[in-house]
Amino acid sequence: MGSNTLSENKDAVDLATSESIDFATTALDYERFRQLAKNPNLSPEEKIAFPSQYRVGYEDMIFAEILGNLLTLKEPNKTWVDIGCGCGGVTDRVKKFAAQENHNLVLVDSKEMLDLNQDQEGMIKIAGKYPEIAQDVFAATGAKGADAILCYSVLHYVYVDTNLFAFLDHLIDLLAPRGAALIGDIPNVSKRKRFFSSEAGIAFHKAFQNTDEPPRVEHLVTEHDNIDDAVLAGLVRRAQAAGCNAYIVPQNDALPMANRRDDLLIRRP
Repeated sequence: MGSNTLSENKDAVDLATSESIDFATTALDYERFRQLAKNPNLSPEEKIAFPSQYRVGYEDMIFAEILGNLLTLKEPNKTWVDIGCGCGGVTDRVKKFAAQENHNLVLVDSKEMLDLNQDQEGMIKIAGKYPEIAQDVFAATGAKGADAILCYSVLHYVYVDTNLFAFLDHLIDLLAPRGAALIGDIPNVSKRKRFFSSEAGIAFHKAFQNTDEPPRVEHLVTEHDNIDDAVLAGLVRRAQAAGCNAYIVPQNDALPMANRRDDLLIRRP
């Protein structure tokens, strides 16, 4: 998975042409995702900064979790906004389900990423960085707001790229009454540390790295540009203060990074 920080040498790799990219050490933001989207050498999963083994084969499970949280989508004729939609298997399932249930689907991402998604009836594409284009997205819902909002594997890039609370505030403003927003697949450095400090985490690290050395875990250090328990708790309280119910929910244990990622679910009464 891509790095959560913007490094000083972030221009060292040409993301638009490189045939092989180490996403564990590559800093990413909105502009650099635009470069990935244009790279003809990358798979759809790699264009959204995932090595194939972390997405391919898990798409149905991820999409089932999305529907399990965004319950209003099980009713037909709803308005659905996908912020930072990306491309690939999960996005394909979003589009297919929206067409099947006659949903109005609004995809929000860079033009380069949106161009990778074939047009279909009932779908609107809004190019640009959210929340700078929040008014355009709201207008695309027919000014009624969204019954469901999906923002998956995106928040950690928002965290280093823009004002996180402004992002959340605009997202909440976009929700219609009874609407729900799933901000999913959030790397939580606090959860990661808890895992790699446990017996299970130590065993996982040794097997994955093929080493006898335990993982290095640093507690009580400043975590620049990383989301932790405090950030997630702050987002929950912010959503609650705006009149919504908000929850930090775990992922399916079978997902490859569930032991170090969380989902944030927001529901407007």
